[in-house]
Amino acid sequence: MQVHHPTVLIISDEPEVSRSITARWQMERHVPTFTLLSGDIWPRIVDNFSVAIVGPLRRELLSVVLEPLHSTQQPLFCICHDAAIAQLVRERWPRTSVLRCEGNWLDVLILAASEAVLRAAAEDRARAAEEACAALERQAMLGRYILDMRHGLNNALTSLLGNSDLLLIEPGSLSAQSRAQIETIRNMTLRIHEVLQRFSSLEKEMNVVAQQVERDSGKYRLAVAAGD
Repeated sequence: MQVHHPTVLIISDEPEVSRSITARWQMERHVPTFTLLSGDIWPRIVDNFSVAIVGPLRRELLSVVLEPLHSTQQPLFCICHDAAIAQLVRERWPRTSVLRCEGNWLDVLILAASEAVLRAAAEDRARAAEEACAALERQAMLGRYILDMRHGLNNALTSLLGNSDLLLIEPGSLSAQSRAQIETIRNMTLRIHEVLQRFSSLEKEMNVVAQQVERDSGKYRLAVAAGD
């Protein structure tokens, strides 16, 4: 899973409000990417955004815009001028955080939305890490299976090498073409054997590393306990 740069979707009928939000956000340490839309050109389906900020909007556009956004899992904020509209939004779309355009509403919005963006980014990274861990676990399972099968594979390879050597040491019993084919089989068997030996070597190296990490962790815990 690819981790995307945080994006804030702003949908408002008042361009000045959108400009105020983006300008105020530029003063913060972490600035996301912005997608600015008006209620009239709202495409109804927008994905790949971290946080949505809606409003102020005309009353007839509230349902058109808020309904699909409310059905997502992303944080949603709504800015209202009118107390009646604010109450309507709270009742019909309870997951929405409503702010009235009064007092220090802009600072409150940026503070809350910034935290929501950071949390969304952290969740995105966590999902990516979980997917990476799942992929590594599948690879580790395959590696463990190969290591478990080494004994059986080595026995089979020993049989191949032994029989091919017996055929090759009898002079004149094989045609030149057959002898070349058996030599190819023997050489490929030796290459497979080398690969299996490398698996064994890697297992030993990984065990040594794991033991060293465990020793270092133990030393660190003792140092921390001594410091306490």
